[in-house]
Amino acid sequence: MMVKITGVLDAAGVNEVRRIIDKGPWVDGNETSGHQSRQTKRNIQLRQGCEQAHEAGRIVLDALGQTPEFIASALPLKVFPPLFNRYAGGQAFGNHVDNSIRTLPGTDFRIRSDLSATLFLEPPEAYDGGELVVQDMFGEHRVKLAAGDLVLYPASSLHRVDPVSNGTRTACFFWLQSMVRDNGEREQLYRLDRAIRLLTQDRGAEDAAVLELTNLYHNLMRRWADA
Repeated sequence: MMVKITGVLDAAGVNEVRRIIDKGPWVDGNETSGHQSRQTKRNIQLRQGCEQAHEAGRIVLDALGQTPEFIASALPLKVFPPLFNRYAGGQAFGNHVDNSIRTLPGTDFRIRSDLSATLFLEPPEAYDGGELVVQDMFGEHRVKLAAGDLVLYPASSLHRVDPVSNGTRTACFFWLQSMVRDNGEREQLYRLDRAIRLLTQDRGAEDAAVLELTNLYHNLMRRWADA
């Protein structure tokens, strides 16, 4: 399941994150790459663990916590500290699959990467190319969103970032472990949650059908979720 989530950061939030990261230390993007990714990855990245990464990451995490669509679709248990990258001058990241387990150097923090996320921090008209391309059984899905918008997709997907031929593509990216490991189960819960919200708007929270579906949602969560 791929989900587009608009307005995770408003214009002021995007500007604040950019103000912080633009003055940070940028290094070779392979600082956090696995063996396979190193063969295809050409970009730069804000140094993991630096002061600017921590400060900007807190802004992103706070915004995610206030975004109901993100919580409903991801059902997050643990979120990897956000990272930041840039592509320019023909840089790209070829087809790859994200590591199944992500660890934080120097700590005992680890997650199972169920979902990957990209939060765009550059207006799409400011650069040419740079689409995130996610492959599944229905083909390729090309993603290039407005600054402040986020795309969430299974970390198990084969995906790439196309070359940036003009301008600069700046983004935040991270992985998360969901309370619901199975992508199909997570999708069903998300669709059920959306239906409950729509029905609640139409009939009210005390409607019998709304209450029955809400009961079903929470009982499925008890069956499938690890908390």
